[in-house]
Amino acid sequence: MKTNLKKFGFCMMSAAFILQATSMGASAANGNHSNSSIHEKKIVNVAHRGASGYAPEHTIPAYQMGEQMKGDYIEIDLQMTKDGRLVAMHDEKVDRTTNGTGLVKDLTLAEIKKLDAGTWFNEKYPQLAKEVYEGLKVPTLEEVFKKFGKKANYYIETKSPDVYPGMEEELLQVLEEYKMVDSKGRTKNVLIQSFSKESLMKVHDLNPKLPLVQLFSYKNQATISEEELESIKEYAVGVGPNFSKVDGQYVKMVRNHDLQFHPYTVNERADMKKALEWGATGLFTNYPDVFNEVLREYKHKDNGNKVTK
Repeated sequence: MKTNLKKFGFCMMSAAFILQATSMGASAANGNHSNSSIHEKKIVNVAHRGASGYAPEHTIPAYQMGEQMKGDYIEIDLQMTKDGRLVAMHDEKVDRTTNGTGLVKDLTLAEIKKLDAGTWFNEKYPQLAKEVYEGLKVPTLEEVFKKFGKKANYYIETKSPDVYPGMEEELLQVLEEYKMVDSKGRTKNVLIQSFSKESLMKVHDLNPKLPLVQLFSYKNQATISEEELESIKEYAVGVGPNFSKVDGQYVKMVRNHDLQFHPYTVNERADMKKALEWGATGLFTNYPDVFNEVLREYKHKDNGNKVTK
């Protein structure tokens, strides 16, 4: 009898140990991003390339305007220069948003810094033109961090990472240098996004505590499977598809997997309202001031529908 009791006790202890280990493993898997502000209940307003509806995209004035309009995040698209410096620019070529020509990867930072990144905006949008936009420079990631500091939130994208070997390592090094991550690799004000799963997985391998968002670009009506969402959840905290191709069912599936949903680029009021009604937890917009107005209206309407006892 005593022998049986001992065996029973040993089995119970073993089971308890296994359960505890499983629980700890699950906690570790789910807790990687627990300190990220993405887990706040607030719906986030991401100033797309800064407040790019009002100022030249990816310039300091556009980022400043995004902050003034109460955008929650400064979005920074990264390209990498010939000499390995990370700069804020959407395109692989400098042609569209500067007075220069050529690929970023073929130009040194010194050459990039000679370019005018603002005059094109005045010429394209004369109704929004400002003298101060003339001669604006392409900022480096370090310059953005120096300007806005640790109190700002940053939504950073690794653009075309296959073109830039070492981009992820350089990004993490700059984050550490400017103390955007703590000694344990955690962050409270940075999100990293990419269309490249490989790039995100590389970041995840280098620092599994950084919150990541998987971007999607759909040409046709967006669909996503339960299996895809479970796979994404292993390394990311959210997804960001092009809003024009998604519907309410897509959003519901994403949210049912406890993933954040941050579509891009939502500039019309009607679409902003639709995104909120579908359950978006944030969105990218060129007009952060407009989205804040829509958010206020939405919250007021939502509060008005609540039944008071």
